[in-house]
Amino acid sequence: MKNIILTVMVSLSAGLGLPALTWAAGAAETSLNLTRHAVGYGALIIFVVAYLFVMAEEFTHMRKSKPVLLAAGIIWGMIAWIYVGNGMPHAAEVAIRHNILEFAELLLFLLVAMTYINAMEERLVFEALRVKLVCAGFSFRKLFWITGVLSFFISPVADNLTTALLMCAVVTAIGKDNVKFVGLACVNIVVAANAGGAFSPFGDITTLMVWQKGIVDFWTFFALFIPSAVNWLVPAFIMSFAVPKSNPSTCEINVQMKRGAYIVMGLFLLTICTAVSFHNFLHLPPMAGMMTGLAYLKIFGFYLKMTHKNGPGKPNWDPDKANEELGDTLPFDVFRSIARAEWDTLMFFYGVILCVGGLGFIGYLAMVSDTMYTGWGPTQANIMVGILSAIVDNIPVMFAVLSMYPEMSQGQWLLVTLTAGVGGSMLSIGSAAGVALMGQARGMYTFFGHLKWTPVIALGYAASIYVHFLVNKSMF
Repeated sequence: MKNIILTVMVSLSAGLGLPALTWAAGAAETSLNLTRHAVGYGALIIFVVAYLFVMAEEFTHMRKSKPVLLAAGIIWGMIAWIYVGNGMPHAAEVAIRHNILEFAELLLFLLVAMTYINAMEERLVFEALRVKLVCAGFSFRKLFWITGVLSFFISPVADNLTTALLMCAVVTAIGKDNVKFVGLACVNIVVAANAGGAFSPFGDITTLMVWQKGIVDFWTFFALFIPSAVNWLVPAFIMSFAVPKSNPSTCEINVQMKRGAYIVMGLFLLTICTAVSFHNFLHLPPMAGMMTGLAYLKIFGFYLKMTHKNGPGKPNWDPDKANEELGDTLPFDVFRSIARAEWDTLMFFYGVILCVGGLGFIGYLAMVSDTMYTGWGPTQANIMVGILSAIVDNIPVMFAVLSMYPEMSQGQWLLVTLTAGVGGSMLSIGSAAGVALMGQARGMYTFFGHLKWTPVIALGYAASIYVHFLVNKSMF
């Protein structure tokens, strides 16, 4: 029983510690196995307690980044103390730098995505879309399905995080004070965006990694379209009965997007294409393409500022025309959009990456790898990968699987691609999309609000696996 409990606790951390694990394997003569040491057990306990605080955010009202930031510092402090005491003062330093590099790439990618979202919000893009949808006479139930369909079909082109952020901004603009609708719609968006990204080579970073490694070719990914659709449609159909039947309460007709709104949207699409191209063709991190795209916005923001004609202090300033399409009261400032990024979410990722990176450096990931793929077999292990991705983000989980590189059939590689992509939908903290939406729709989309629908999401998860074995049986 003790070993089973330990395996489950370690499994919570599978994947994020890949850089540390790789380094330790390449320098085995200078690494210590602390899996049976008091520091190892202590690190596991600290991580689990920190995550319990994250899950209780709705009740404690303590931001989720606080406990994991503290846990990360304590875990790495204990590790470094042991290594210094054993005459290896720089071992922990080298390992933690690998984890910091992982966080830096994630931070910069998310920061650019959030900046564009905030810029489009400032240009009234989502408010205009809200008005258009509301005035079209759609009920909350129809809007629930519209945002879900858009999430499912946009995420294969963009990434699931970007899609979720876009659709959440629309939902919060539409629902405003209707907490029940926003919560349900956000759950639906997370499930749809994760499912949509699972059947496209560049719909999710996990699928992109499998594609780039040459394990599955471009067109083979689309064999997952039907299983992915089932994964979303099953819970969406059940949740739709809980959506309020009423219509949004207001219909503001005269909302216009501000000057340059269409160009900002175009630059966002160009930024996504740049990130995908950098990763696909130049083998550079997607973050490099996103940061290049931030330059697009900054340069266009400079143009907006230089051509700003309707601000205080200008000779022709007219406050009655301040919101017209040709000008605004205040000039566009890209740094205001950067400042409004969800920093709590970004700090949360820092804490999680370093916490789990520390557990990987201690030696627990090797234990998990041997237990899952050697002991259980590929089907059970790949299904468990999806369950693990509901607790730990799917990207590091897929990193771990690729590093293990177990010998599997094409169907099994597609299975782990599917489960890693959609398994995170079962919990709000299981994917970057869910974590980001908890920050963007704070108070309306919460961990426990998502947890209420976990059984029906799990039903969709099981159905998608069954359908995959059914329609793609020739690949096994």
